[in-house]
Parts: sequence; structure tokens; C-alpha cells
Amino acid sequence: MIVEEIMKTDVTALSKDDSIADAIKVMNAKKVRHLPITDNDNKLIGLVTDRDIRDATPSIFHTELFKDDLQRPLDTIMKTEIITGHPLDFAEEIAAIFYEQRIGCLPILKDNKLVGIVTETDLLHTLVQLTGAHQPGSQIEVKVPNKTGMLFEIAEVICKRKANIQSVLVYPDKKDEKFKILVLRVQTMNPTLVIEDLQNAGHEVLWPNQPGISL
Repeated sequence: MIVEEIMKTDVTALSKDDSIADAIKVMNAKKVRHLPITDNDNKLIGLVTDRDIRDATPSIFHTELFKDDLQRPLDTIMKTEIITGHPLDFAEEIAAIFYEQRIGCLPILKDNKLVGIVTETDLLHTLVQLTGAHQPGSQIEVKVPNKTGMLFEIAEVICKRKANIQSVLVYPDKKDEKFKILVLRVQTMNPTLVIEDLQNAGHEVLWPNQPGISL
């Protein structure tokens, strides 16, 4: 999945001359936590987050004393060193950037112009879609040797039971690098027969560990 499939394209942006008060109003009205700052050519020149706003906003006990601070332009608080992405980047690649850089959003540029934005919420929503967690079904985890053809073997067993596979995730076995864990979401509310078929075919099912089923 590429970024242009998950990014928001209706991006609310402000200029560097807009005030902190303007940013507060926009964030409250649009219910957003990140505001790209662009120039007249829609080129990204900065970024303001809700944390920047909180740091620049006077305490409620001193609002009157420091109310002029809210009229300061955004270029006094905006960040200018910004990590950006491209619409054709892969979603998993930018997820790694979010994790490694500890950022909350990623402005998306094309031809040096702002065309979208991706947030942590967008990535979480994408993860839900990719795993099929929002659809009725059952999750089955199978430990398999780390070699070619294992996914095909598992899918073949499930196919014979005429159960539809909604999603597949693969991750290494932390205890033994010779094995991997296949996490399959299968479109059935009762996976008992599928599990029995997998076990009869010699596969190690880690989950679900149901009563009456020897795992």
C-alpha cells in the first residue's frame, strides 16, 4: 500500500504570518493536531503542532497579562526542519519513520508542494484494514520453518476447508530464527476444524489454544 492511498488530501494549512491565536482557532474548529505552514506557492516552510501551541500559550491564570503573545506570528514558533514523504512511498516505510523519529505526522510533498498529510491515526487505521481486524473472523497463529513454500502449504490446508483468508502477517520467532510465525485472519467464527486440519498436516498451531484441542 502506498502513501497516496492513505494520506489526507484536504489539508488545512496556514501562513507564517498567521497568528498563534489563528492556529488555535483552526485546530479547535478542524479538530487537528498538526498545521503545515506554506508560502504563496503552497511550498512547505514549517510545521506547528498542538504541543508547540501549548508551549506558546500562556497559563489560564495569566491570559490577560500575556494575551499579546497570542498575536505573535507562527514563524516565531514553527519548526522548519521537517521530515516529509512522497505519495509513492510505501506505508510500511513511513511507519518505520514514525517509529524511529518519534513524530506525529508526515507532510507529503510532490514537486516540492504540499499535497497531503499522514498522521499516527491514519497509520493505525491502515493497520486495522491490513489485518482485517474490523471484519468478523478468527485469528490463527502457526509456527512454521523459515523456508520457502510454507505460506503456500498453510493456505492450501485452509483452502481445502473452503475458509477465506482475510489477511496474513509474518514475523520472526523471537526464540528461534529458524522459524517464523504466520498470523492469519480467517473468515470463520469457529476455526476448530481449520485448526484440526493444520495439526493433522503436521503444523504447530500456537493460537487459539482451545479446550479439547491438543496444541
